[in-house]
Amino acid sequence: GWHDHLGGLHAEQMAIHDAESKGKSPNGATAYVTLEPCNHYGRTPPCTEALLWSGVKHVIVAHPDPNPTVRGKGFQVLEDAGISVQSGLLEHLAAEQMKPFLHWCEHRRPIVTVKLAVDANGSVDDRSEKAQRFTSEACLDEVHRLRKDCDAILVGAETIERDNPSLTVRRIETGRQPLRVVLDPKERTNPEAIVYTDGHETVQIGADYNGLLALLNRLGDMEKQRLLIEGGPTTIHSFLNEGLVDEFYLVQSKVVHQEPVPSNIDQDALCQAGLSLHRTETWGEETAQVWLRKASQ
Repeated sequence: GWHDHLGGLHAEQMAIHDAESKGKSPNGATAYVTLEPCNHYGRTPPCTEALLWSGVKHVIVAHPDPNPTVRGKGFQVLEDAGISVQSGLLEHLAAEQMKPFLHWCEHRRPIVTVKLAVDANGSVDDRSEKAQRFTSEACLDEVHRLRKDCDAILVGAETIERDNPSLTVRRIETGRQPLRVVLDPKERTNPEAIVYTDGHETVQIGADYNGLLALLNRLGDMEKQRLLIEGGPTTIHSFLNEGLVDEFYLVQSKVVHQEPVPSNIDQDALCQAGLSLHRTETWGEETAQVWLRKASQ
């Protein structure tokens, strides 16, 4: 079982429902759970209640609840009911899997991920041509996988004006589309742009813009746990300069622009922003450097 969406069944509840729908009774079984079962009413009833009613005898948990006000209470309820509980199995792997959620629980704002594609010399665009993608089809597939893993995608006004992107997940299956966020304090973007007219949700940050941290807090209040920035160098530099970037995917193509637009984002700039190179991946014909905030490695 898994927690598919806010308001949907939690993983424990879904697993129990799935077993029973297939004629398998969970009575006497062992439940393996990623996160400590919740013991409070929210959008759904407590998971501890579901486990008690199911008749499981053992619960093995990878990671305790990150909320210090409720941490351990789920364990206590289960143990008081005679269910054996073991915690800490593969906890570090669970923490990596749940990194956006744990970050949101601690900071109440999303993890910030940046994706930037540059040519062989660090240019983001070619002034001699109309705006167009210069990376491979396989690379684009990876970008859409990255989008699928995010709750929101942010760009600046310049990106909307030059590229008129859709910023949707298209090349792979997805159950939902991420929220589009347009950073446009001067409210100069065309109201007929695709992001405003295609029927998917978009938030324009206009005259009410009050700084990047306030923006992230606003997204956190909307329960967005991972923000992907796909804007141009101006927008990206603003996040880097304030130390707000947690992950950076620097995608380098073999293409050489004839009239380059320098990004001014290189290894020195990323190091100065508190990031360090974690790994290098191959995205089709391109190389993707993955940089992480040092404290998160």
